[in-house]
Amino acid sequence: MQSPPPREAVTPPPRTSSAPPPAAPSPRPVERVWHALLSRLVAVVALALGAALTGPAPTAHAAAGLTRVGDFGANPGRLNMYVHRPASLPPNPAVVFALHGCTQSAQGYADHSGLPELAGRHGFLVVFAETTSANNPNKCFNWFQPGDNRRGRGEAASLRQMAAHAVSAFGADPRRTYVTGLSAGGAMTSVVLAAYPDVFRAGAVVAGLPHGCADDVLGAYACMSPGTDLTPAQWADRVRAAHPSWPGPWPRVAIWHGDRDTTVVPRNADELRDQWTALHGLPQTPSRTSVIGPNSTRHEEHLAGDGSVAVEVNRVPDIGHGTPVDPGSGAEQCGSTGAAYFPDSICSGYWITRFFGLEGSGSQPGSLPAPTGLAVTGATDTGIGLGWDPVDGAADYVVHRDGVPIATSGPASYTDTGLSAGSSHTYAVAARDAGGRAGQLSGAVTARTTGATAVCRTATNHAHVRAGRATTSGGYAHAVGSGQNMGLYNTFVTRTLKESPVGHFTLADGACP
Repeated sequence: MQSPPPREAVTPPPRTSSAPPPAAPSPRPVERVWHALLSRLVAVVALALGAALTGPAPTAHAAAGLTRVGDFGANPGRLNMYVHRPASLPPNPAVVFALHGCTQSAQGYADHSGLPELAGRHGFLVVFAETTSANNPNKCFNWFQPGDNRRGRGEAASLRQMAAHAVSAFGADPRRTYVTGLSAGGAMTSVVLAAYPDVFRAGAVVAGLPHGCADDVLGAYACMSPGTDLTPAQWADRVRAAHPSWPGPWPRVAIWHGDRDTTVVPRNADELRDQWTALHGLPQTPSRTSVIGPNSTRHEEHLAGDGSVAVEVNRVPDIGHGTPVDPGSGAEQCGSTGAAYFPDSICSGYWITRFFGLEGSGSQPGSLPAPTGLAVTGATDTGIGLGWDPVDGAADYVVHRDGVPIATSGPASYTDTGLSAGSSHTYAVAARDAGGRAGQLSGAVTARTTGATAVCRTATNHAHVRAGRATTSGGYAHAVGSGQNMGLYNTFVTRTLKESPVGHFTLADGACP
C-alpha cells in the first residue's frame, strides 16, 4: 500500500525560493514532535484519501480553455493568473476567482470544478489563480504564513492585483467580484474576504478554515484537526484586525464541508459560521434549514434584516475532503470526477453561483414594471401558494425563492412544492416580456409551510456536532435552536435530540420512540 500523500491544506514553504522541492519532503524535527503530539490528542490527523474520495469511474470531459495573463501587477506573491472567458459575455460581467487546493493546478480545477460551464451558462468571467511549488512544495496557497495572509502582502496582494486587472483589462464589474476555493484555496478565500472586504463582495469556502486561525505551520495543523474553538466574538475580531479601518458592509459567505472530512475536520464549518455570523450581527442558529441537491445536503441559512442570505452552511453527507461535483447535463449538474478531491455528490458550483446571484446574470433586463399585490394564498406541509396582480404586456413571470429564480409561471399565480414541513421562505416575482427579458422585481413576502414531523436522532455529542445538530463552546455541546447544554463534547456522551420544526433541536432523552 502506498504511503498517504501530504496533508491537503498545508505544507510548509521551502526555506529558499530557489531550492527545488524534494519529491517527498520529510517533516522537519519540530513537525515530527507536533505529529507525535497530535497523535496522542486525536485519533488521526493525516490525510486518508483512499476511502474518503473513492467514487464512480472517471467521466469524460473536455479541457477548459484558459488564457494565461503574464503581467497583472507587481505580483508580490508570485502567483499565476489564468482567465476563462466564455464566448458570449454581457457588458461589465461579474468575475469569480477560483483557488485550487494543494497538489492541484489552475487547469485541473477548471477542468473538474464545473465553473467554466456555469460561466458559459450565466455570462461571467472566471479567474483561476495558481500558486507554484516555488511558493510551497505541494502547491498549497500559504494561508497560514504572515507574509502571504495580510492585506498588502504576498499572495493576498497578488490576488488583489488580479482583481484590479480583471476590471481594467476585461471590463469586469468591480461591484461584482467574488471568490471561492478548496481546502488551502478555501482558507485563502477566507484571507482575502477579511483582508479585502472592499474588493470581494461574497465568497464560498469549500472544506476550508476561518480567517486568523493560524500564522505558522504548527498552528495550521491544529486548525485542520482537531480544530480551534474560539467564541464568535473572538473570530470576528480576527477578521476586523485584517482591515481595521473598514466600517462594513461585510462580504456574504457560503460554507461547504463534507461530513466525513478527516483532513480539514467539519468543526471548521462551525467556526467559519461563528466568525461570519458574528460579523453580520446574526445568531449562530440558522434562520431556516432545508435540504438541497440529489444527496440531501443540509442547507442552513442565516438571514440579514433585509431578508437576504448573509451566511449559509452546506453540510454534504457521505463525502470526505474535496469540491463536490455532480457530472451530467441537468440544470443543477456540473463538473467531473476522475481526479482527487472531486467527489461525485452535488454540484457545489451551481449552488455557489446562485449564492453569488449570478444565475442568469448574462441576460439584459427588460422594461416591465414590478408586479404588485404579491400575497400568500395558501400553505401546506410541503407547499406554498402565491398570487399577484397581472402586468400588462407580460408573457409570463419569474418566481424567486430566497433571492434566486426557481420557476416561471404563465398565470399570475404559482404553487411552490417539495418544501420541508415547518420551513420559512421569502418570495418575489418579476414579469417577463415576449423576448424573455425580466422586468423589475416585486416586493417580497415571507411564508412558512405548515406542520413539522418531529424526528429523533440518538448519537454521541461528537456525532451530533459533526452532523450540524449541535455546536461547541467551551468544551460543551449545545443543541442548535434551543441552545440546551448537552454535556461534554466528546465521543462518550450520548444524547437524543428531537428536531421540530426543521433546524430546531431539543433534548429528548427517553422521550422519543
